[in-house]
Amino acid sequence: MLALLLSACSGETPPQKSSAPVAEQRAYVVASPHGDREDPYYWLRDDARAAPEVIAYLEAENAYYDEYRAEYSELTQTLEQEIIGRIKQDDSSVPYIKGDYSYAVKYEEGNEYPIYTRTHLETGDEQIMLDVNLLAEGESFMQVGNLQVSPNQQLMAYMVDNTGRRQYQLHVRDLTTGETVDSGMAGLSASIAWAQDNETLFVIENDPQTLLSTRVLKHKIGNSPDAAELVYEEQDNTFYMWVNNSTDGEYIMINLDATLSDEVHVMDGSDLDAGFQVIAPRERNLKYGADHLDGRWIIRTDLNAPNYQIMQVAADQLGDKANWQPLVEHSSSVFIQDFTVFESHLALNERNDGLRQIRVIGWDDMDNSTTIAADEPVYAMYFERNPEQDTDTLRYTYTSLKTPAIVYAYDMKSGVRTVLKETEVPNYDASKYETARTWAPTADGVKVPVSLLYKKGFKPDGSAPLYQYAYGSYGSTSEPSFRSPVFSLVDRGFVYAIAHIRGGQEMGRDWYESGKLLNKKNTFTDYIAVTDHLVAEGYAHPDKVFGMGGSAGGLLMGAVANMAPEKYKGLMVHVPFVDVVTTMLDESIPLTTNEFDEWGNPKEKAYYDYMLSYSPYDQVSAQDYPALLVTTGLHDSQVQYFEPAKWVAKLRAHKTDANPLMMKTNMSAGHGGSSGRFSRLKETAEEYAFVLNLLEE
Repeated sequence: MLALLLSACSGETPPQKSSAPVAEQRAYVVASPHGDREDPYYWLRDDARAAPEVIAYLEAENAYYDEYRAEYSELTQTLEQEIIGRIKQDDSSVPYIKGDYSYAVKYEEGNEYPIYTRTHLETGDEQIMLDVNLLAEGESFMQVGNLQVSPNQQLMAYMVDNTGRRQYQLHVRDLTTGETVDSGMAGLSASIAWAQDNETLFVIENDPQTLLSTRVLKHKIGNSPDAAELVYEEQDNTFYMWVNNSTDGEYIMINLDATLSDEVHVMDGSDLDAGFQVIAPRERNLKYGADHLDGRWIIRTDLNAPNYQIMQVAADQLGDKANWQPLVEHSSSVFIQDFTVFESHLALNERNDGLRQIRVIGWDDMDNSTTIAADEPVYAMYFERNPEQDTDTLRYTYTSLKTPAIVYAYDMKSGVRTVLKETEVPNYDASKYETARTWAPTADGVKVPVSLLYKKGFKPDGSAPLYQYAYGSYGSTSEPSFRSPVFSLVDRGFVYAIAHIRGGQEMGRDWYESGKLLNKKNTFTDYIAVTDHLVAEGYAHPDKVFGMGGSAGGLLMGAVANMAPEKYKGLMVHVPFVDVVTTMLDESIPLTTNEFDEWGNPKEKAYYDYMLSYSPYDQVSAQDYPALLVTTGLHDSQVQYFEPAKWVAKLRAHKTDANPLMMKTNMSAGHGGSSGRFSRLKETAEEYAFVLNLLEE
């Protein structure tokens, strides 16, 4: 079933390299309304993640990779030291004020996990609310998915995942005694909402098979989980769901989100018998989100506004979008990404010409606004946590590819900004680097923005290696933000590029629409066009191009590997969504039904045929492929481990080259990889060592 030859060495005979693992092919048919497909590696799917033959195959792949990377272990260790050396190990976030306390997150030297603290504003006494390092003792994975303090600031609810599966257990701690007063509910999403009585929580129970968030429960602290009251159950399995409180804390909110539709239910947190009201019933092609301010709901919506507009409705006029009144009109060139409300001002996080900026508008003068100035040609600005509405101070973060995050306090009345924190990066000098933007032409006449980072003095003479990243799905934008690990490549002469390809929302909503469903191939051809452009303009040597993407970006890497393998020296493919058709046909797999409006429903022939034509697993052929490093997590709830496992097995059976094909399965993690901050950086060092070793060949 599994051929893995492990060499032995004795005396002075040089060790012989092991053969690559070979997965047995077994007959299996994936049925569909539009034709059946053979899938000889389907047996690698084990939902229990316990089948001995499956675990043996994954461990064999890990052993094969370990043997390969042992040849350059010193390089890996050097990179680990460099990358970790750029982390200020004893660090803390900028505190935010809420109620009687300022809250912060701290890291201590040598510790993998954060410590949540608060300091009393009058006494100055600091309290450790939660030390995640203590929670992680004896655990191979640990993540606190959410942490919320009660309105009276005496209790803290938080969600814990110790498997990487994103299935959380609720814990409630009494902050006055330090004792845990509730820890019974499990199988939950990470979201939490507090009622005003300080003893009632609203949480979401997930479906145990699909992992979809389906049932909102009202839970009284200390009661049995079985006593929790069901207050809402979602019947449409194309919607995601989460609960939270409005910024002012007055309302409990149930937020329902599908690709093309939203619905928000709200309830007065001080009247738990009042029941929930819907702000506006769901409609296909109507997206909206809301926050409460002084008796009205401020709404961001795409109602007659592809790039979104801001509207409002009185709290006593909910239930019909006809009651919504315009506040900030739609722009065909500026996309409204987010908003934050204050008593005197409205702050908008907008995307203009692909760059994320902040604009501030006073409620008493809506015709005038101020856009906060940027300091570089390529940058990103986004809101920090602003929990208090009764303030004229907006906290935001500024960053670029060469500028570590700077947290500012911006006075919305005077326009004066004050630095609250400049992120310290040891062993780093920003003056040694430059950023730039270029635009790559595509075959259909679109120009794709590309953010670039390189050493000062770089000359585009066609000699440099290139490391090109992209994502390009779900309207998610790849920001040109500071990433300290990448300087280990840039310092070695690499150009680092972020390709802002279609499928994201860098250039507005249409940029997203033109990179999904039956336009999905634009995402892949955009990425290849960026590579061609950077090579043609001298930013990269044609034989030194490396690509990286993860999750849906892993799908991108898989498609590119099939479509243009000769253009890439190597591809780094993390937790990749590569078995598109089989996954989207199976509604028992987590997230499938939520994704029909993103990828298409293969039960419809037009989508089936189109998805099949680019699905990386289905399009593997007998051809040369680039070197590939593929990573996955055994407990991944977003992209199941068996997708990359099957893909790698099929590639081994078909590819005609001798380039390295390596797969690493993290046996104790999920979609995000290792949970500790240093463990994640070590995984990055492994990736960069793989790249640099290839470059030396």
